[in-house]
Amino acid sequence: MKFLIVFVALFAVALAAPPQNQEAQILRSESDVGPDSFKYDWETSDGQAAQAEGHLNNVGTENESLAVHGSYRFVADDGVTYEVKYIADENGFQPQGAHLPVAPEA
Repeated sequence: MKFLIVFVALFAVALAAPPQNQEAQILRSESDVGPDSFKYDWETSDGQAAQAEGHLNNVGTENESLAVHGSYRFVADDGVTYEVKYIADENGFQPQGAHLPVAPEA
């Protein structure tokens, strides 16, 4: 159930981009959702794309958690295409992208 909530939330964030003057066409859309895992991959004609895979760890235990890795891409209002690759697991959301600041090593 936890992974379904996170999956729906991630999907909603991906679709929440501001409307463009022309309607984008779906170029690719694939998904596979199972009881302990999911995978999706989509791309639109306006340069947006996202893909992710997730699975439950420690199923049925007190330490059950969802681990997801994926990426998303979009064209911002400034015309620049931004891409974020990420891992989201028991250690939190860990994004990486050329436009994102990098924390100094301790």
